Amino acid sequence: MSGQIFATCGVELAAVYVPSENIDELRLAEVAGDAAGPYEMPPSYALSGRSAVADACRAGRPLWLTSRAPDPAGGTGGLVPPPDGTRPPADGPVPPRDGRLPPADGPVSLGALPLGGDPRLLGCLLVLRKDGRGFDADQRAFLELYADQAAAGLEAAAARVVPPVETGKPPGPALLPLRGGTFVLSLRTGRMDVDAQVLRLLGVARADYDGHVSTLLECAVPDDVPALMSIVEPDRGAAAHQQLAFRVRRPGGELRWLGLRCRVLTAPDGRPERILGVVGDASYLRPTPDEVSLVQRLSAALAGATTIRDVSRVVVESLRTPLAADRVAVGELEGDRLVVTLLHPPEPDAWPEVWRSEWRSEWPDASCQSLPTLESALREGHVALWPPGAPLEPGLAGIGPGGLAVLPLPAEGRMVGVCLVGWEGEHRFGPEERSLLTATAGLVGQALTRAHALNAGHELATMLQRSLLPRKLPALPGGEAVARYLPATVGLEVGGDWYDVIPLADGHVALVIGDVQGHSAGAATIMGQMRTAIRAYAVEGHPPDVVVAHANRLLVGMETDLFATCAYVDLDMEEGLAWIVRAGHLPPLLRLPDGTSEALEVEGGPPLGVMVEADFPLTEVGLAPGTLIALLTDGLVESATLRLEDGLRAVCEALRTADPADPGRVADELVAGTRRRDDDVALLLLRYDGMRVRPIRARWAVWRLPDAVMHARRFAARTLRGWGVAEEVDMALLVVSELVTNAIAHTQGEVRLDLTLAGDRLRIAVNDASPRTPVKSPSVDWEATGGRGLMLVEALSTSWGSVPLSGGKQVWCEVALSPREPVAGDGERRR
Repeated sequence: MSGQIFATCGVELAAVYVPSENIDELRLAEVAGDAAGPYEMPPSYALSGRSAVADACRAGRPLWLTSRAPDPAGGTGGLVPPPDGTRPPADGPVPPRDGRLPPADGPVSLGALPLGGDPRLLGCLLVLRKDGRGFDADQRAFLELYADQAAAGLEAAAARVVPPVETGKPPGPALLPLRGGTFVLSLRTGRMDVDAQVLRLLGVARADYDGHVSTLLECAVPDDVPALMSIVEPDRGAAAHQQLAFRVRRPGGELRWLGLRCRVLTAPDGRPERILGVVGDASYLRPTPDEVSLVQRLSAALAGATTIRDVSRVVVESLRTPLAADRVAVGELEGDRLVVTLLHPPEPDAWPEVWRSEWRSEWPDASCQSLPTLESALREGHVALWPPGAPLEPGLAGIGPGGLAVLPLPAEGRMVGVCLVGWEGEHRFGPEERSLLTATAGLVGQALTRAHALNAGHELATMLQRSLLPRKLPALPGGEAVARYLPATVGLEVGGDWYDVIPLADGHVALVIGDVQGHSAGAATIMGQMRTAIRAYAVEGHPPDVVVAHANRLLVGMETDLFATCAYVDLDMEEGLAWIVRAGHLPPLLRLPDGTSEALEVEGGPPLGVMVEADFPLTEVGLAPGTLIALLTDGLVESATLRLEDGLRAVCEALRTADPADPGRVADELVAGTRRRDDDVALLLLRYDGMRVRPIRARWAVWRLPDAVMHARRFAARTLRGWGVAEEVDMALLVVSELVTNAIAHTQGEVRLDLTLAGDRLRIAVNDASPRTPVKSPSVDWEATGGRGLMLVEALSTSWGSVPLSGGKQVWCEVALSPREPVAGDGERRR
């Protein structure tokens, strides 16, 4: 292109500057345009200096300047940006070594556009034209898109610093997108205005172009058309910036790689209205014959992948060996979370701590907000390559300390996932790897979307199942619980396995595991209902056999053909006593402190949902501190090739040799051998440690007498003095008065006062026979004569609340105590 580089924008002179070896200045790498004009580009710009190039690079955004009149001294003064960013001061000629342009007559317009950005500055694109009108909004958009193209070329070609251009010598390798053109697409009419350069790149004669976008889509290779369609037909939620590498077949049969970058402009109502874009030659993406073969094999393998897991497995197997990568992860985006679908290597110890902490099931999931580099790459939508030692957050730096590739996976105009490829040793990226990764990203994104379309019901059920399982297990005084859940790898449907850990009153905790018959969305739904029902019955304070009996009657009344098995353990964390109920489920497994492991002999009842009037007998077992108790579903111990008895013996042997100091590692070892699974696997493991400081309790049955509150206060005062509580007695007695008064005034039946001292916390609870939850009125203030009881309780306690009990409720609060001497002995007093 003679005379102008970017005809659409009227640019007459352009230059690319790249960082020096010590990254303290930018050196001229290439000049294009009207080199015979009055301007000569400086050979370098100091990044710490005062110039348009340096200011734009430091700010990380384009800088646009105009000079409407020549400098009084006869020069442009280097177009140093003024304080308001609109008009440069007339500061006289400055030597070129300070980054100023040599003198010229007449007004000029200049743009300095950084290439790349923090923390990887690739260079700067400087554009200039000889008028003072400046660049309008569309022209700026086009030039910023061109800058993105130039940055991609620099990164892909691993551009190195070249000596400054000498007069009379041609520049080095082409860094400017000289063979690029622009287009404007009106989404309302479908008309696409393109310049002659775009038509030349596509091999379309001007006479054959009718102005419609469909004519240009016909030039693309059929495999790339869906990705192009997602860009030229954006929906309301599409990203504002889009980019794509695609292939076209020219009239002579030549296959050419082109790069497209565009910006979606919206109407005031948020609806996409126009697309401004640039198309440039992307020959640096042209794959080698080996890469063509690899991409063809990948495409063929993805065509047969019908599930997300299949797609992920194909990607890992296709990339790991050719790239000699140490780690490969494939994940989907669900809202703001990255849900990993496959990792290699699969062992948690091979991945950073941030990932291991989120490893609740077979694979981890993490918030994208905790990985800002990943979030930025997904927002920009193009492959990002990070060399060794790059300043990345720990969650990514640990994946590829020697080099990391982040591949956003596009489909239908959005990012549907990401692939991470990491190297342990030093790895330098070449343009051929970017070519391979870019081609892979587009194929995998489409394959993920196709798998979702083929398997929408399965994905919905999986999401339902994940949401119905506990996101975190509660911290338990006197023990540590961990859980693992692994879905079946054979078949598309999900099962109904579930687990739960339910803190109960008086230092008890309920451990629950169950399995609904079958594999379907219906099974997952029943699983959620059963888990919720059992949790509700348990919190109400029912004994274990009653909890299971209630759940059985509920399932019978659901009018479903499905049944469920369940094991329920009520464990007293203070005494170490466990009451176990089994409804057609596998018995719990124990590992004693001496290493002995066994399956407990627990009398069982029928599965839930089979018969209304069923008996579920209780079995009592004592646990010593250091004991491991494991609840599991049959997917861990039984399969088409493994007998149930053999599976139980194998798990007992694994428990015997395990180190109980780390329950999480024990759980990982137990499920490590279940790579190909015909059924879901659920495992709930608890290490019982016993209570170091055992709570002290006292109870008082409140008689409905005129002076009932006085007697309750006297009982509480005597009890607290006996426990060594002194400073907080008055505050505690006021809370007792308010809670007992409310119970007597607003309920009928029995009222009971419970006091519990645990360390530096005093818990005051009042049980009554009314199921109605107390509500603090928002209209009551401190001057009111009634309704202030709950306000006082809230003000005097660190926390308070209400829980349902069988036939009523409990209103409780906790009061923080100052340090004091420990109370000798422990026990329970009842009145």
